[in-house]
Amino acid sequence: MDQQVQATWERALIRFRREKDDFFVAAGDSPLQETEKASFTGLKYFAPDPSLRIEARLQWYEEEEGVMVSTSKGTRQLYNRVGYFELDIGGEPIRLNAYQAAEREDPNLFIPFRDATSGNESYGAARYLDLEVEHDDEYAVDFNYAYNPYCAYSEDYVCPLPPQENWLKVPIRAGEKAYHA
Repeated sequence: MDQQVQATWERALIRFRREKDDFFVAAGDSPLQETEKASFTGLKYFAPDPSLRIEARLQWYEEEEGVMVSTSKGTRQLYNRVGYFELDIGGEPIRLNAYQAAEREDPNLFIPFRDATSGNESYGAARYLDLEVEHDDEYAVDFNYAYNPYCAYSEDYVCPLPPQENWLKVPIRAGEKAYHA
């Protein structure tokens, strides 16, 4: 990524983070309790890291497979495992599976994952990436946009947990950090 493209990317990321912080304070459907909003000073993030924005092609599975995913409340939700990305993170090859919701109409790709920072620097249960479907199957898998599920902020929410196949051994020091750290 050349310097001008990187500067534009970083400005967009910082604007996205600022808008998310504003949403958490002002929106009626914020996951924060009203009592927390008064003292909220913003979410914690890893520093922007352009090396964790990886161009990758979605490798579609020949047949979608239904996967029952456990949730933070002990229930299960049905997702379709539709494909995977082969990525290189810090010299480590990884496979990251992508899913689509089977119980609601949402064409976007859902990528729940855990990594070596989970439970320490980042939320222990999971972080997520959402990707809009690209018709050419070429994606920017940008971990700088990795976010915590709402159950990281309140026990009122039910959040899908990543299947073990998306438990990464490498650290992903990008995106949101643990909220209650």
